[in-house]
Amino acid sequence: MTPRHQRSSLSRRTLLITLGGAVVAAPAVAAVAPYALADTTAAAGPLPLTIANGSGSFDNANVHVYIVGNVDGRQVRVTPDGALAPVALADNGADGFADYAIGLAGSGETRLSLPHMSGRIYVSLGQKLKFKVVTDGNGNTALQYPAGWVTSDPNYQVLHDCAEFTYNAAGMFCNTTMVDMFSVPLSIRLTGAKDQTTGTLRTGGRAAAFAAVRQVEEFAPLVVADTRIIAPGHGLDAGLFAKDYFAPYIDEVWSTYTGRDLTVTTNAGTFTGRVRGDRFAFDGPAQVSFAKPSTRDVLFCDGNLAAPNDGTTGPVAAVLGAGFNRSTLLSHPAQPTTDAGTFYRTGLTNHYARAMHTATADGRAYGFAFDDVADFASYIQDTAPTGIRLTLTPFAG
Repeated sequence: MTPRHQRSSLSRRTLLITLGGAVVAAPAVAAVAPYALADTTAAAGPLPLTIANGSGSFDNANVHVYIVGNVDGRQVRVTPDGALAPVALADNGADGFADYAIGLAGSGETRLSLPHMSGRIYVSLGQKLKFKVVTDGNGNTALQYPAGWVTSDPNYQVLHDCAEFTYNAAGMFCNTTMVDMFSVPLSIRLTGAKDQTTGTLRTGGRAAAFAAVRQVEEFAPLVVADTRIIAPGHGLDAGLFAKDYFAPYIDEVWSTYTGRDLTVTTNAGTFTGRVRGDRFAFDGPAQVSFAKPSTRDVLFCDGNLAAPNDGTTGPVAAVLGAGFNRSTLLSHPAQPTTDAGTFYRTGLTNHYARAMHTATADGRAYGFAFDDVADFASYIQDTAPTGIRLTLTPFAG
């Protein structure tokens, strides 16, 4: 599979913005496909979706599923019978929240139908999630999503997580994501032209991930009891993570590449860069440059590391963002690095992302926005899908 940072396509983070509705202290509707804005009306019909509860900790009656997202700029949800319904203010109940839960079958697997859309499949355990339909700044009806990293969010105490997808005329594109947080072990199996699975944790992987993050002093505050681990970017915004954590590494990168070249290879070609003045300037297929990023820019792959969908600046920014998070920029002057054994080897690194990758059986995870650089994200796609299966995998054992 071609790494998505090298495609002339929208990045995951660009899609987070493009497909987002009204969100207050919550993530935008997420989609991950390179073709997410393609025509969604010309392909085959709904895709069979199977939900399997292998959590070992919650029975089917205590597992709630939500399928929410976007079609042609409209915020929608999927009903239990597989129909698309626009979200509406009238959906909010007496408590002020919309109950979009889809219950599982009394026992065994639950078979649903997934229409063309971009969005997320949420699961909550023990309690239902509280979505709220609102009017956004443009007067459009939109949906507020759970924000497990915000203590005031009504879903903060609820055990929940999600998978992301886009299903349209071009196929199915999906991932398990830890970009915002990690809580519920999930795996995706996608069948069609190929039979692919991603997201499966190693035996004891959930507990190991929690323990690994707790062991690093700067990251330990990101662990919320046994409920979730908050991604460090959100932790920074919440005052739980140091705003200057990456500053020494960033400074050393800037100093090092004042006197030597860094090469970045993308589908557009190879870019060669040095720090000139206060910017990291690259020559090659195009001239691109970056001001020195902050820790927040590194963690969110945004700000001074923003990646526009232009085929040149965007791919270089993605590779730099991955290099900072994986702490490979100093050790490898030719990027991107493709040997996972070289990632997270320094004390100053993204230990959250490291823990996510260590926990998965295939070593792939979405620990930060451009974890797909060099194809290390828990992302799979199929242009001729026949079915998708989301499994809640064991919490322990």
